[in-house]
Amino acid sequence: MGLSLIAMSIDWSLLLVIFEVAVGLGMVIFVHELGHFAVAKMCGVKCEKFYLGFDIAGLKLCKLTWGETEYGIGILPLGGYVKMLGQEDNPARLREEIERAKKKQPQGESADAAGKETVETAKEAKRGGDSKGPAKPRRSDAEAIDVKAAEEALYDPRSYLAQSVPKRMAIISAGVIMNLVFAFVVAIVAFGIGVPQQPCRVGGVLPGQGAWQENIEVGYDIQQVDGKKIEKFRDMQEAVTLGDNIEEGLAIWALPPGEEELRKFTVKPDSSGLFPMIGIQSSATTRLNDKELAFFPGSPAAQAEPGLELGDLIVRLDAEPIDSYYQLHRYLARHPEGELMVTVRRAVASEQGEGEAVETEELPPIRVGANRMRRLGLIMEMGEISALQANSPLKGKIERGDRIDRIDFDPPEDPESAGNPQSSGDPMTLPERLRKLAAGAGEGGKRIRLYVKRGDEDLPPIDVTLRDVDTYSEPLSDNSPLAVPSLGIAYYVGNKIDDVIPESVLPDSPAAKAGLRTGDRIVKATVIPPEEQTALEEKLGQSEASLKFGDKHQNWPSLIYSLQSLLPKTRVKLTWERDEEELTETLDLVEDPSWFNPERGFLLEQDEFIQQGENFADSVRLAAKETVHATLLVYRFLHKLGTGQVSPKALGGPVTIFVVAKRFAEKGFAELLIFLTLISANLAVINFLPIPLLDGGHMVFLTWEGIRGKPADERVQLALTYVGLVFILGLMVWVLGLDFGLIPR
Repeated sequence: MGLSLIAMSIDWSLLLVIFEVAVGLGMVIFVHELGHFAVAKMCGVKCEKFYLGFDIAGLKLCKLTWGETEYGIGILPLGGYVKMLGQEDNPARLREEIERAKKKQPQGESADAAGKETVETAKEAKRGGDSKGPAKPRRSDAEAIDVKAAEEALYDPRSYLAQSVPKRMAIISAGVIMNLVFAFVVAIVAFGIGVPQQPCRVGGVLPGQGAWQENIEVGYDIQQVDGKKIEKFRDMQEAVTLGDNIEEGLAIWALPPGEEELRKFTVKPDSSGLFPMIGIQSSATTRLNDKELAFFPGSPAAQAEPGLELGDLIVRLDAEPIDSYYQLHRYLARHPEGELMVTVRRAVASEQGEGEAVETEELPPIRVGANRMRRLGLIMEMGEISALQANSPLKGKIERGDRIDRIDFDPPEDPESAGNPQSSGDPMTLPERLRKLAAGAGEGGKRIRLYVKRGDEDLPPIDVTLRDVDTYSEPLSDNSPLAVPSLGIAYYVGNKIDDVIPESVLPDSPAAKAGLRTGDRIVKATVIPPEEQTALEEKLGQSEASLKFGDKHQNWPSLIYSLQSLLPKTRVKLTWERDEEELTETLDLVEDPSWFNPERGFLLEQDEFIQQGENFADSVRLAAKETVHATLLVYRFLHKLGTGQVSPKALGGPVTIFVVAKRFAEKGFAELLIFLTLISANLAVINFLPIPLLDGGHMVFLTWEGIRGKPADERVQLALTYVGLVFILGLMVWVLGLDFGLIPR
């Protein structure tokens, strides 16, 4: 009974994914070392070891000696190696290995002594004597040895060092070639199965980023970036991250929904992070996820009556037909409060119980309630304006760095009249309050008056007519500002508390209970998931996470909006400063009865299309294109890393590779194969860089030897090998530090 319960508790699907990833990554390493091994054997070189992983200090998981080679799996899973007679990458043992490779002489003679005698004898014979008389050969004529043969005899004929330069080049390059062949083969299989790809359709725009500033909106199809045709969302990401016109701005051509003519935008990426970005998110469909979760636990969608199910297709919101994510987004933006009547189509088994499920006609409307914003009961100070949209009604009137001080929500017609300016209130709720004013204003629009500070200077009052908008954007990135669509601006929200909402206004206000005060400054927030979770809640995979606050981390909007998709009983551990003292308290979340989130908790499927070869030849064509793309991508990434366009903190080590591979494997087998194509090409390129200890470093030495007719000076080889060792070890420390969070990204 006990064993049965244990077996039932195991997540076999997760174990299968981990197994697939381990085998896939192991194969990438295996084929590389197999290339070295196979060509070495064909050249007659003795291979002493073939290992996956490194047997540091002799530690290994297993080993098997077959013939003259020891096969095994080392304890450190960071690669693999083939140990050939006469080859040694450890500089401390390089000289020893060269000596060991020399052919031993009989009767205890050293190889050096025998070699010297042989060469000198041959030279003397070649001279035919000296000035004092005829030569006296030290060996019989039958034992006369050619000089070249004597020099070759110094080494074991099965040693790597005894092979010709072309053979050694073939051995060294075989690993890289095998990785490229492997990448090509797995890509053929992937495109034979069909690879899901995301179209480059805008599903969200981050506030204040380049795309937001240029008015690229949800639903736009990106067609070109800097003259490069865009077919997939991945193409756009690469064109931005590795683009050549970052400072001047990228020329982006996009097609708005319902239009036939492309629009051109010049978008300047934000390069302040790990890599340049313009703030575009991929699009979704109108279908709920059909695996595990169709909605966020505890959200209005989860509490819908009579209930939503996996795979439901949303076809109507209230009386509005919905057939695209753009329409869904637009309707939710205009109706954040109140109940929604959601009409869906649902896949059900056919009446015969055979074949694929069929989709029903429209089901009776399902009632989905409003989504009240969860908050902590704090009003933070208004921050500086960070960005303006190209079509903002405030363009030319205010600048970045200005700060909204007060607002007259109902100013007099006479611009000279004093009016009734008042506090702008909670900066977090201001965008929604202005949206409501604009939506209810009618044809003339709603006019307000802004009182703005530029440093310590008060600008003249600014009258502006609010825009009636049907879009929203969520501040989910680090140091993200908050967008105000009605004004076309984005501003930061400061880390200093401007006010604490009392319990008389916000029942059970967590901040009021915890004793926070006006003037306190937030320095850190840790999101703590509930200790007890249902099986459904556990599928969300929520874990403890922290956000820091500071001059370059004004993260209050990011914190509040991230809380909206977390489990209902999530708590927040706040740390704040008061009079140079640091205080900490754990707060519950409460729902604000007057502030609503447009998102209702739907978890929607990603917008995808299947890229599949029509036949084997077409799969080969697609695979060749993908392999070349993956190979060049690594070179382009390294180039931008060298120029500083991409931060070194964007690198990832073995842990990152495993985690990313796991994500691809969870999506499907074809996605995992495409990721292995990239990793295999990555390994090929990295290994062929001209760095001592790597294959590329060996090729440099061999090229030098081929040109000069003799190896590079041993001291030079040793010195450069030490440099390569330091570089490789430093790189491993760096990426492992990033992997384990010891180096903050």
